[in-house]
Amino acid sequence: MKLLLVGILAIVITSFGSTQVFAEKNSFFDSVRFIQYLDENTALEEVRNGNLDLYYYRISADRLENTKAREGLNVYDSSSGSYSILINPAETEKFNPFSITENRFALNYLVDRKLIVNELMAGYGAPMISNYGPFDPAYLTIIEQLESFNFRYNPTLAEEIITKNLKDKGATKIDNKWQIDGAPIEITFFIRSDDPVRKSIGEILSSELERIGFTVKKDFGDLNKAFVIVYGSNPADLKWNLYTEGWNKSAFVKYDSVGLGQMYSPWFSNMPGFNDPSYWNYQNDYIDSISQKIYTGNFSSSEERGKLIQQATVEGVNESVRIFLASKVDQYVVNENVRGIVNDFGAGVPSRFTPINAQGDKEELVIGVKQIYQGAWNPVMGFSDSYSRQIWGILSDPIAFPHPFTGEILPIRGNWQVETAGPDGVLEIPDDAIMWDPVSQEWKKVEKDAQAISKVTFDLEFSNWHNGQKMDMNDVLHSLYFTIEWGTQTDENDKTIDTEFTPRAAQSVQTLIGVKPIDENTIEVYVDFWHFDEG
Repeated sequence: MKLLLVGILAIVITSFGSTQVFAEKNSFFDSVRFIQYLDENTALEEVRNGNLDLYYYRISADRLENTKAREGLNVYDSSSGSYSILINPAETEKFNPFSITENRFALNYLVDRKLIVNELMAGYGAPMISNYGPFDPAYLTIIEQLESFNFRYNPTLAEEIITKNLKDKGATKIDNKWQIDGAPIEITFFIRSDDPVRKSIGEILSSELERIGFTVKKDFGDLNKAFVIVYGSNPADLKWNLYTEGWNKSAFVKYDSVGLGQMYSPWFSNMPGFNDPSYWNYQNDYIDSISQKIYTGNFSSSEERGKLIQQATVEGVNESVRIFLASKVDQYVVNENVRGIVNDFGAGVPSRFTPINAQGDKEELVIGVKQIYQGAWNPVMGFSDSYSRQIWGILSDPIAFPHPFTGEILPIRGNWQVETAGPDGVLEIPDDAIMWDPVSQEWKKVEKDAQAISKVTFDLEFSNWHNGQKMDMNDVLHSLYFTIEWGTQTDENDKTIDTEFTPRAAQSVQTLIGVKPIDENTIEVYVDFWHFDEG
C-alpha cells in the first residue's frame, strides 16, 4: 500500500540547504560535487590518487584483477542493472521483418547469453530472459515459467524460424541476401558506442543477422542520440529496428509493482510508439490489464499476485518486443579513505544513501560520473536516465524509500498508520474528505456515503525548500492536484494531458478516493488499495 502512496505523496526538497541532513563537521560531508569523467580508466586513477572520492560507473574487471590493481581502493560488487534489446515491431509500408512476432521471438535463440556474460562481462553477471533476473526478489515466482522456454544459443533454429516466416511473406534469398519486392531486407541496428559491452553485443548480433541474410546498417551513438532516434521517432519511420538497451535500478524493492508495466506494457509509455498519438504504437491490451492489476494492487492474495506476475512475464517473453540478455554485477571503486558506502542491493553504490551516509576527512564529497545527464532535467517524466537519477536521488526526499538491503519501506519524510478492510471489506469515508475535481476545477467534498478499502494517516515532517521558503500542507495538496489534473482526461479538448505522463498517473488516480487534512502536518488518505503484507 505504501509503495503506491509514496508515488502520490512524494515531497520534493533539496538536501544541500537543509541543516537537518548533515551532522557535525568532519563527521559527514558539507557538500557533494559531481564531475564528469567519460573515460573510466582516467576516473579509476583519479579515485586512487584521491582527486575523486568515488566513481558512479562500473570499472572493467580486467583493471581490477589483482591486489596491486586495487591499491588505494575499496571495490564494491553491485548487482544493479541489466542489458536488453528493444525491437521495433511496427507494421509499415516498407517491410519490417520484426513486425512478425515469431521473428522477434527467434532472436532469443540468436543471442548467446552465456558468451555475453562469460566473455563480454568477464563473468560479472548472469544470463536472463525476462524483466526479472536471478538477483530480483520476484525471480523465484517465475523461475518455472522461465525454464519452460528452454532458451539456448541455437542459431540454426533461429534461422529456420525466420526463414519460414520470410518465405511466407514472399521474400526470396538471392546470393545469400534476403530480398522482398526486389529490394534487400535492411535492418537498422542502433548500437550504443559509449558502452563497450553494448557495442560488442550489437556487433555480434549484427554478424549473426548478416549471416542469416539480412542487410544490416549499424548506427552508433550515445543516449543523447538514442533519445532522438529510438525514443523520439515514429517507429513506422523505421529509423531503427533494434537497439542495445541498458538498465540501472534506483532501489531494491521487495514487491515491485512497476517493472512489468515499464518493460512490457504499452500503458507505461515505454514501448515503441511511447503513447504519442501521432506515432504508430505497439498495443497489447492483455498485458496492459495484467500489469495494471499488479501496479494498482488489484489482487486478493499473494498467490493471485504471483499468478499475475507469471502471466505478464510469459506474455512479455512471448511477444519479445524487449528481449533481456543479462543481469549485471558492476564493480565500483571508492577511495580507501572514504567510509560509510551503502551498496544497495538494487541501486548498488550510486544509491541515494551513499552521499548521505559517506564519511571522510574532507568537507566535500567529490563523485565522478560518466555523464551529468542525458535526458530532461525535470521531475515530471524527466530523470529517465540513470545518470540524472543518481543526482536527483539526493536532491529530493520522498516520504518513504526502500531499505537498501531488505526492500522494506523506510520512513524518510514522515510516518504513517494503516487501517484497512481489505481485501473484501470497505471503510466509510468522512463527509468532509475532499478530492480535486478536474471537471469543475475545484476541491470538492467526496460523495455522501463514499467508501474506500484502506486509510493511511500520514504524519509529515516539513522543513524548508531550497530557496528558504517553508513547506506546508498546500505543497502536498498541490502534488495531489497535479497528479489528478494531469492523470485525468475530461474530454477531447482537455489541455492538461500528456501522452506519456497521463497513462501512468491515471493508474494512481483511479485508486485515490479522497483526502482529509487533519492539522498542519497530518493528512488522511483514502484509497482503493490493499496489500497482503502488512509490514
